[in-house]
Amino acid sequence: DRSTANITLKTKTVFQHQIIHTYPIIMVPHPDTLGENTPLLAESGAADTAGNTGPSSSREALFDFLEAKTPAGRRYEALIIGLIAINVLAFILGSLFLEEYNDASWARRDTGICQNRCDSWFFGNYADNGLERWHLGTTSILEIVTVAVFTIEYVLRLHTADLEDPKYKGASGRFRYIFSFFSVVDLASTLPFYADAILVDQDVAGSAFLRMFRLLRMMRVEGRYDTALTMVDDVYAAQKDILGTAIFIGCTTWISVSTLYYVVERKSLDMIYCGAAPDYCPEEVDTSLCTIDSWGITDCSKADCPPTEEYPEPCYNMFQSIPMASFYALLNLFGEFPLVDQHSVGGMVVGTFTAVVAVAVFALPASIVASGFENEIDKRVGDNAPELPPDRGLLTPDHQSSSTNLRGRLYNFLHAQVSPGAVTFDYFINFLIVGTGITFCIDTLGVSSVALGALMDIFELLAVLVFTAEYAAKLYSCNEDPKFANGTTGILIYISSFLPMVDLLSVLPYWIEVILVGSIAVQSNLVKALRLLRILRFEKYTHAFSSFDDILWRNKDILAVTAFTAILLWVFFGAFLYLTERDNPDEEMASNYSTVPNAMWITLLNLSGEAPLCQYSHSGKVAVGILGVFATAIFGIPIGVLGAGFEEILDEEQEDNTEELRGATQSQSPVSIAATRIEEECYKLTEGIGSAVARTFEGTIFFLIFAGVTIGIIQTVEGHKDDLSEIEALIVFLFTLEYVLRFIGAGANPEFMLESRDAIRSRVRYVFSFYSIIDLLSFVPFYLALALPGSVIDDYDEYLRMCRILRLVKLDKYIPSITLIDDVVRLKFNALRVALFASLSLWILFAALIYVFESSDTFNDIDPVPAYGCTEYCTMSDRFQNFFDSMVYTGIHLTGDFPITEYTWPSRFIQFLIVIAAVGVVSIPSALIATGFVEIVQSKMKTKNARGQGSTGEAAPGLAGDDWYEVAYRQLEGVEPPPSKWGPQVDKYQVMMNEFLNGKEDESGNVQYTTLASVSRAFIFTIIILNIVAVLLESIPTIDRLVGNEKGNLFDVFECLSVMVFAAEYASRLFCAPKNREALYSSAVYATTFFGIVDFLSTAPWFIEQALLASGVVQPGDETAMIFRIFRIFRILQLEDFFVAFSKLDNVFRASKDILKATGLMAVIIWVGCAALFFIFEENNPNWRQCDDSVPISTSNDTIPGCYDFKSTAECNEFYPGLCEQKVFTNMPNTLYLTAVFLGGEWGVVDFTWPGRLVCLFLCVCGIGLYAIPIGALFDSFGAVLGLAEEEEEYEEI
Repeated sequence: DRSTANITLKTKTVFQHQIIHTYPIIMVPHPDTLGENTPLLAESGAADTAGNTGPSSSREALFDFLEAKTPAGRRYEALIIGLIAINVLAFILGSLFLEEYNDASWARRDTGICQNRCDSWFFGNYADNGLERWHLGTTSILEIVTVAVFTIEYVLRLHTADLEDPKYKGASGRFRYIFSFFSVVDLASTLPFYADAILVDQDVAGSAFLRMFRLLRMMRVEGRYDTALTMVDDVYAAQKDILGTAIFIGCTTWISVSTLYYVVERKSLDMIYCGAAPDYCPEEVDTSLCTIDSWGITDCSKADCPPTEEYPEPCYNMFQSIPMASFYALLNLFGEFPLVDQHSVGGMVVGTFTAVVAVAVFALPASIVASGFENEIDKRVGDNAPELPPDRGLLTPDHQSSSTNLRGRLYNFLHAQVSPGAVTFDYFINFLIVGTGITFCIDTLGVSSVALGALMDIFELLAVLVFTAEYAAKLYSCNEDPKFANGTTGILIYISSFLPMVDLLSVLPYWIEVILVGSIAVQSNLVKALRLLRILRFEKYTHAFSSFDDILWRNKDILAVTAFTAILLWVFFGAFLYLTERDNPDEEMASNYSTVPNAMWITLLNLSGEAPLCQYSHSGKVAVGILGVFATAIFGIPIGVLGAGFEEILDEEQEDNTEELRGATQSQSPVSIAATRIEEECYKLTEGIGSAVARTFEGTIFFLIFAGVTIGIIQTVEGHKDDLSEIEALIVFLFTLEYVLRFIGAGANPEFMLESRDAIRSRVRYVFSFYSIIDLLSFVPFYLALALPGSVIDDYDEYLRMCRILRLVKLDKYIPSITLIDDVVRLKFNALRVALFASLSLWILFAALIYVFESSDTFNDIDPVPAYGCTEYCTMSDRFQNFFDSMVYTGIHLTGDFPITEYTWPSRFIQFLIVIAAVGVVSIPSALIATGFVEIVQSKMKTKNARGQGSTGEAAPGLAGDDWYEVAYRQLEGVEPPPSKWGPQVDKYQVMMNEFLNGKEDESGNVQYTTLASVSRAFIFTIIILNIVAVLLESIPTIDRLVGNEKGNLFDVFECLSVMVFAAEYASRLFCAPKNREALYSSAVYATTFFGIVDFLSTAPWFIEQALLASGVVQPGDETAMIFRIFRIFRILQLEDFFVAFSKLDNVFRASKDILKATGLMAVIIWVGCAALFFIFEENNPNWRQCDDSVPISTSNDTIPGCYDFKSTAECNEFYPGLCEQKVFTNMPNTLYLTAVFLGGEWGVVDFTWPGRLVCLFLCVCGIGLYAIPIGALFDSFGAVLGLAEEEEEYEEI
């Protein structure tokens, strides 16, 4: 169940089933004995196996030296590690000293800090660095030494290769060794040098990057890394069957989403990209003046960016073909929406579907791989868990000093806290901690009052004096504790402990600042921020952070392996993207990849699941795709280890309040009350009790709620304010009638009826109840607007209309969801208390540090943020004006999203810490809430189901999600198909055709095909793949124009032939369905199954298209005909015959229907409710406003106001007709799309107003986790239906 809660938490996507538990230190056996049962981890520097008496020849001695089995060999190994590290560091730093990519004065070769010396000694960027006389090409002394050492080592390893493995014996064996993994790594790290030396006049492209393969040589250092690689084969072997199905699901989802985006965005002018346009084009091309022809080719001649022979399409639509759309669709399926504010209405619809459903489906392959690694790690680890060291607290438990001297009394007062007044003094310290934190926050607001500033300085001084005195007294008395009794050594051990270190760091910088400056009033922002370290003193109440050393101890070996792998991926992909993107014609892309450190910063975000940039070169797109599909999961392992380990310790140390679960299973018995007949009838009618009329009334209310909400959403679109107003009035009248009936029925409602049978008081209680207030808010504004036309009500009409959305909350009365939150909090209170302290502490500290570094950042430019007081030439300091601003942006980053990348290097280091350590921990409160919600709902469902099955007994056995089809299929086991009514000859042909198409089961139950049938299946498979390829190629404008639309063109002929094949297959399957158990021996059943519908849809559109073309309704090459052609892409679903997946979707929904009812309603309420709030607060946020260049930005002249001087965009357009535009939050449909993206953990826009920021923080803290529950339930059910759960259960039995 925990996997359901964590599924969409970005930092834990590879830990759907909590794969990290405990990992022992196990010795690695000799390589000859490695196999599937080899332990994953080994202690570094493992000794030789028992019985090894030492080398018997010089070759064996040399081999032992190279394998670090001798003291000299281990020293040489350390030298190699250092040499590799220096090479990697030289490559990274060397990119900073390339003048063509870094124009800083310190990087110049003639006057810079290093000049030419660093290049000749370390970097090797230029051929004329003083080493050209050696004729070795572009190189450095470090490179020459490194290559010499590696070359000699390679020759020696080749010489002793047969001792590593007998298969490398002899000349043929040595040749085979050359192509082994580590041999290729060695060659890749040295051959580029020789290639450059031989081709001295031609620098080999990417030779510097190939040197990065030297990092892989570090995998030789410890056997654990090599052993870890063997696990990949084992995981694949265990999961290959279901993995094939999952990959099919992922690829189908990817292609489908790409196709939908292509269809809706291929003609969108907002999707025209001119960032890489040549110099003759304007710096800002007005794409609204561009045109897109029927082939999909863009022409921006009217925008002064015409095509030329050299640049036939300087500007292009990013979705002009399915292959081009596939990259942006892939980013969306990763949960990233870099073009979130550019999509058309159709694109928003596709984006919403992608964010809500497709992202989870696409993640299924990664989930299965993660599950496979979980099982494999558990298998290899076994039961050998390392024991945690005993007595891990700061002080000796329950120890009191028996000494009566000053030191003993101080110990009992400050440490043991058993002396009189000790607890009061502790409360006083806590007050000072909170007080100094508040003064820091107020101080960042820019206090204008001199008196208040002086008062805060005095308060801070007094607090620091108290903290300093307390620290000195604690330090003086710590020797009284047995742990620190060893004099000076004990004091040093005490000082280096966590909480004493916090005490020291919270006061020492203050005194250093005071001594250096000579005043208590002048303090740097960093010193002010360090005050907040004092909040970690509350650790003694929760013991949250003391759990981290336990986590590191338990997982130190898996962290060593995975952290190395993560760093390897980080450096490797950072270097690769640096080389591919530093010359990107897009200035933004090139600037972000101008140096390796810059590239590594963006790559770090890519590896954490982020894609803030998207205009990559073709090579860059491939690299980012690989990062998203594979590398992100691997990089997430060490991050997830920390988060999962923290949650595991919480589970062990903090018990849930299971009384809440028992309470959830108890049903309330109806209260017997006396009421009038009309009260009882009204009560039963409104509650759907008793009669069919009552149930119909309840269903009608359900429908009206959704209808009213939908109308309210539509009416926010410009020009549609009064659409469907008559229907809205009718709905309001019906809700009013319902309210009256509920008011009357309150006298019979046990929730409001009193024992005294006071009808008036019961109705008063109803009027002031939660659902009554919701009802009143949903229809009273309608009557007020009618009764008071032209009043202040009309001024706020648009916002009052949003109250209709509150009707959704009424559904909670029928399907409890939101009202269960308090139960969840009580259930998980103990764990939440600890997790929230850890999360809030990290949040506050990181926010303070980022504020310190960014509040003075006037270098990194940002878009105008007039809501924050900056209308032009804005920088990051305008975003981070105070601590509270920083809290918002840091909260977003702690969800795992990084929409802001323009940070200074100190802030980037803080972001690195957020990615590595904090995100996994901060996500735990949301995960706990989501897990508790699932447990509460399941408890209620169990009770309900048990009550329902009380009279009928247990349900029939079956698999998850089974329905009538699965039951009927099982009933037909062993039943012969009925004879054909057309006679025995037809019967014979049906049997033959069925065996040909569907195969025949042998005695073991495996399906066997004849040779001809196998060839036929291969042919059908090939035709399906070729159809998909044909659609992809036809979507490319240049290819489509080359082939043309003339009758008889290549694509049309191939399509006609394909349709004939598919139609023949469909007819054959219909014909033999009476002999096919999968079709329940019925052609009609086959036609309505997933397979039958897909087969029908693979041919029907072509026949419809031909009929429309023949009738002249559709012309060849127009948009309608294009839609029919594109529809062929969905023939990919015909591969379902080879990989069963989507045909189980109905089973998936049935398997999770109980939890979907409650969690789905809650998700809808959160989605629509937060969207309504965002719309109200952000509709007129000037940060999202853009105006024509002819409109002044801002003026002080009231008669000629500027773009940002208006309260709303509508007012701006009234003054400057058609020249003002609100980019986002323009209406409810647009806001629903944006909110769906936000709830997926992707913050495409972040510069909200303060009310909008509060909504944003709600989503960050718990909204995203709650919204993810129904998707997680579907995800788990998908795995269960496909057999993943079954495989896990089999492993558990073993």
